[in-house]
Amino acid sequence: MNVGLGLPIGRPTVLLEWARRADEGPFTTLALLDRLVYDNPEPLVALAMLAGATSRIRVQTEVLLAPLRDPALLAKQAATLDRMSGGRFTLGIGLGARRDDYEVAGADVHTRGARLDETMAVLRRVWSGEPYGEGIGPIGPEPTRRGGPEVLFGTFSPAGIRRIARLGDGFLCAGHVADTESLFRATEKEWEAHGRAGRPRLVAQFNAALGPDHVIKEARDRLYDYYSGPHYMNLPPGFAEGAVASMLTTPGRLRDTISQMDDAGADEIVFYCWATDVTQVDLFADLLSGAQSR
Repeated sequence: MNVGLGLPIGRPTVLLEWARRADEGPFTTLALLDRLVYDNPEPLVALAMLAGATSRIRVQTEVLLAPLRDPALLAKQAATLDRMSGGRFTLGIGLGARRDDYEVAGADVHTRGARLDETMAVLRRVWSGEPYGEGIGPIGPEPTRRGGPEVLFGTFSPAGIRRIARLGDGFLCAGHVADTESLFRATEKEWEAHGRAGRPRLVAQFNAALGPDHVIKEARDRLYDYYSGPHYMNLPPGFAEGAVASMLTTPGRLRDTISQMDDAGADEIVFYCWATDVTQVDLFADLLSGAQSR
């Protein structure tokens, strides 16, 4: 099973070094989250820089808040990153859970699902090379892969699972370990029900950090800060505390999770790291080397 790294957002200036070290290691993907009203780097801009600083590893949004963006421009940006990285870009997209992100973008939070469906229709049409509309020609560049870069949906809802089967290439699951296998099976069931060929790509994401106590505390504090505040929609009480408690912080728990996700049929697991020190890359690489030698 492939293993990727989610990049910390607290210190954008160190991400180039994270990317270079990861490119030399056993990792398959570098992922970066998306928020608007938060102190994080814009993911498409940042991943373009990281793709240029690496030669092998894939780059992935995890997940891009597509309803906040103009669909035609997003189609061009994604195709450009895909083409210039040699096909190493995966577009992970979703709806997000913060009202303030939508307010700042001037987007209607209540129609975000329909907006995402409309965006996907535009993306697929643009990436196919068809004219954009009557009297309007195609929008380039042509993506590396026929039909456009790989698209993974991040979701927890039944409607989102159905959207994967209708419009996507796979599922990006950022839930708890206990929930992931059932969500994977639901995705496969919908995929088959929609008559899709093959199988969906299944990716699991878990928050993680390794190292001494002060590093783990930094990671937990950053994660708690991320999920705190009044603007989240539909999160149960105590969600931030639960996210902190479930963070993977020991080699044993990380190895167990890799084994569990392998058994669940995951194609890749992404450890989203909330500690900013670049030595995290080496710690995760050492853990993977040890796991593979067992």
